[in-house]
Amino acid sequence: MAGNQTWITEVTLLGFQVDPALDTDVEVLLFWLFSLFYIFSLLANGVIFGLICLDPSLHTPMYFFLSHLAIIDISYASSNVPKMLANLVKHNKTISFVPCIMQTFLYSGFAATECLLLVVMSYDRFVAICHPLHYTVIMNWRVCIVLTFTSWSGGFILSLVQVILLLRLPFCGPQEVNHLFCEILSVLKLACADTWINQVVIFATCVFILVGPLCLMLVSYMRILWAVLKIQSKEGRIKAFSTCLSHLCVVGLLFGIAMVVYMVPDSNQREEQEKILSLFHSLFNPMLKPLIYSLRNAQVKGALYQALQRKRPT
Repeated sequence: MAGNQTWITEVTLLGFQVDPALDTDVEVLLFWLFSLFYIFSLLANGVIFGLICLDPSLHTPMYFFLSHLAIIDISYASSNVPKMLANLVKHNKTISFVPCIMQTFLYSGFAATECLLLVVMSYDRFVAICHPLHYTVIMNWRVCIVLTFTSWSGGFILSLVQVILLLRLPFCGPQEVNHLFCEILSVLKLACADTWINQVVIFATCVFILVGPLCLMLVSYMRILWAVLKIQSKEGRIKAFSTCLSHLCVVGLLFGIAMVVYMVPDSNQREEQEKILSLFHSLFNPMLKPLIYSLRNAQVKGALYQALQRKRPT
């Protein structure tokens, strides 16, 4: 590394590129809109987590995993959305380099953990539908805790590897990140050295946590579909289809966006599209999951109704 390199201490998050004449009005509008979405996401996921903790009828493996998914969504959005909201109403859109790297670590860690947890949840549904008589034996609480711990630790170990490889690079400019937050591919562009090792590791990680798990989930859901078609009861088939369809919607949103962002070859024309996809991934996806996954579930709605009844004064 050359001795005359200037090391950066802070970077500027460029955010959305809008017409300068409309810049202030658009950013204020986006601030209030995104704030409402963020608050709703926190409240919805918080309600789901609280119901699962407080209602004994929801103390099952499926809802245990779902409670961890709610924690991930709350943490996931909170790791980058507050700074993005602050930048919308500030002229100074800088962030110190260390918090930027921490944001990269948390964002990657929660994303990888969520992917692994969704694989665990698909396995849980596979056992519940294809092996119902052995479900309580196979999915006992010890297995659930081990699978959840493996998802969390695996996700953050993968993220730590990415950050360690990132920090070995010299960063000497430009000091602008063309993104809404410190996402790893955008931060890599600040390096003034060859980043091919980082890109290879990122691609390999995506294969491990996106392509591999997606293939496993597709195989498991094909077997689930075959098992569902054999169910004699119409109500049983509808219930099984409803549960699996909710999971597939979440999987499609998460894995589809992640594959487009991290596995499709990069180009300058795609930068604005990637910002929108990342925004959907970090803000709208956590907001939609409670609606897709839980609040349309009769058991969760029943628990919510009972909780509201208990709070109502007699």
